[in-house]
Amino acid sequence: MKIIICGSIAAGEEIFDLRDKLKALGHEVEIPTSLKDEFLRNRTEISNEEKAQDKIKYNLIRGYYEKIKLHDVVLVANVDKRGVKNYIGGNTFLEMGFAYILNKKIYCLNPLPDLPYLSELQGMEPIILKGDLAQIK
Repeated sequence: MKIIICGSIAAGEEIFDLRDKLKALGHEVEIPTSLKDEFLRNRTEISNEEKAQDKIKYNLIRGYYEKIKLHDVVLVANVDKRGVKNYIGGNTFLEMGFAYILNKKIYCLNPLPDLPYLSELQGMEPIILKGDLAQIK
């Protein structure tokens, strides 16, 4: 199966681990562009303006949308961040929306976070894996 992982750049270690586990299970796996590029991967402590400029310069939003179209399912690496359990940030939320509109199955590694947009997350009907990657079908 062709799986594309979405998640915060701060979850890079977890995303690399997920990629390796999924490949070992025989899946083809794509990870965020910003994790594959060492320059972008190391830009975690920059201003919002700089982050926005990176997204524009490297076509990160449209580019990942195009990649989502080519994959069977989306796996959201929602891990703890900024004191929020199972965090799903703006970019990942947007990517989940792309997947939903494209009728792709959406899997979340962990339960959904308690955030102001919880009802929107629930409305996309993600399958909650509770860490069990073998449920991806």
